[in-house]
Amino acid sequence: MTEITPSQGGMGKYGDFEGLRERAVALRRAGLSLRQIRDELKVFNNDILNRLVQGEPPPTWTKRPNAKDGLRERARELRVQGWTYDQIQVELGCSKSSISLWVRDLPRPVPRYTPEEHQALMREGLARLRSAQDEERKETKRAAHREVGRMTDRELFTAGVALYWAEGQKSKPYARRESVIFVNSDPSVIRVYLAWLDLLGIAPERLQYRVLIHETADVPAAEQFWADLVHVDASVFQRATLKRHNPKTVRKNVGEDYRGCLVIRIRQGADLYRRIEGWWKGITADADTRLR
Repeated sequence: MTEITPSQGGMGKYGDFEGLRERAVALRRAGLSLRQIRDELKVFNNDILNRLVQGEPPPTWTKRPNAKDGLRERARELRVQGWTYDQIQVELGCSKSSISLWVRDLPRPVPRYTPEEHQALMREGLARLRSAQDEERKETKRAAHREVGRMTDRELFTAGVALYWAEGQKSKPYARRESVIFVNSDPSVIRVYLAWLDLLGIAPERLQYRVLIHETADVPAAEQFWADLVHVDASVFQRATLKRHNPKTVRKNVGEDYRGCLVIRIRQGADLYRRIEGWWKGITADADTRLR
């Protein structure tokens, strides 16, 4: 068979293009691939080869299987059943753009729920999610609680020193105040502080209490709350310190749960204050050696 070669013009001219095309079409319809037709006709110019078989579909056996054919059919089945794009995406793990292309010729499914039912389902789902998240948080806290267990005296001592240095009054070079005064609004913090003072052997009679609170709050109720917490009679409380109201400020600490802060002062506490400062310096010195 005579080989066909292009001329110097680039695309080339063939003496009997139509006859060559008839042969190419016949071979195509006989089930040959482009490569087989090329080898049979000795046409090695891809542009010419494609023109020879133009309009003739390739044989089925030359088509590569599409990995997404199964997903496409499944997506169409689910769409007919009334599934939404989101549901199909979760089920099949494919993109919404692919789903849209596969099912766009199908009619939109009739909504399975009314808008009100859909909103109710969303609220129920959100409630379940939040409940699960809350339970996870609680379990994390319970596990951490178990990790602490019962503190030794040494651990309580160290915790108390750090707690006072974070929340208690401290002497400054410009204002020398060697007094042990602790202020906090968290009842649990107050209880830890009192346990620490008991560990140090501070007699209850040396403790003075007063409430620091906003002037618009229920002062007697707050004093009673703190008195019950520290197991003393509210009558022993010193006069409350009231915070003046600033009309330009929007207060968030309002309501029955607002009880201000409890101020605990230790009589004749100068020596104890000096020891606290020394204890804290010992803790920080040890920490410094660990960081080197």
